[in-house]
Amino acid sequence: MIKKKHMYLTEEILKENPNLCAYMAPSLDSRQVMAVMEVPRLGKEATKAIEEWGQPKFKITHLIFCTTSGVDMPGTDYQLTNLLGLCPSVKRVMMYQQGCFAGGTVLRVAKDLAENNRGARALIVCSEITAMTFCGPDDTHLDSLVGQALFSDGAAAVIVGADPIVGIEKPCFQLLWTAQTILPDSEGAIDGHLREVGMTFQLLKDVPGLISKNIEKALVEAFGQFDIEDWNEVFWIAHPG
Repeated sequence: MIKKKHMYLTEEILKENPNLCAYMAPSLDSRQVMAVMEVPRLGKEATKAIEEWGQPKFKITHLIFCTTSGVDMPGTDYQLTNLLGLCPSVKRVMMYQQGCFAGGTVLRVAKDLAENNRGARALIVCSEITAMTFCGPDDTHLDSLVGQALFSDGAAAVIVGADPIVGIEKPCFQLLWTAQTILPDSEGAIDGHLREVGMTFQLLKDVPGLISKNIEKALVEAFGQFDIEDWNEVFWIAHPG
């Protein structure tokens, strides 16, 4: 279903860093240099979300930045604050290594911040580049090929608040309810480990079965409170993260 992928890595970069092309060669330093620089720059595309929002940047009270690409201090949230010219006193939340459920996690955190701080407007930014995970193939660890096939570089941003200002803010969606749960017998199903070789992934073949055995309970919890019992009545999608 993927028609086009965008990646920071080029043939020239790979030739200059041959360890990135191996399966288990030490390469963390090279990957970190790329990620620390490029992740906030890619996240800077959040400017488009601010423009669509309709309010000036100084009205942003919170910044939540999430990435699994590189860990540094001061964090990517600090770098993006400077790149976007946000207020120095913006309340920052930096979330590393959340993996595939990062988007759901930051929305849940932003909802709590918006509803518990009057007038709060939280800018969420998720930014990833595959420089941390790219590697060559291996005959015995074929699950790493799944990541190579699926992932590419990208960023997303949204502004979350409560009680929108009529005539100025034009919200696209309403976030009614959030939750998080751990599926039974799911430990080790999806793992990511930061090592000298970069970010390694482990995927078990049981992941589709774990989802299918538990998805109905999750749907009942999510939609039952809104008296929705016909799953075909609404749009929903399962993500194994």
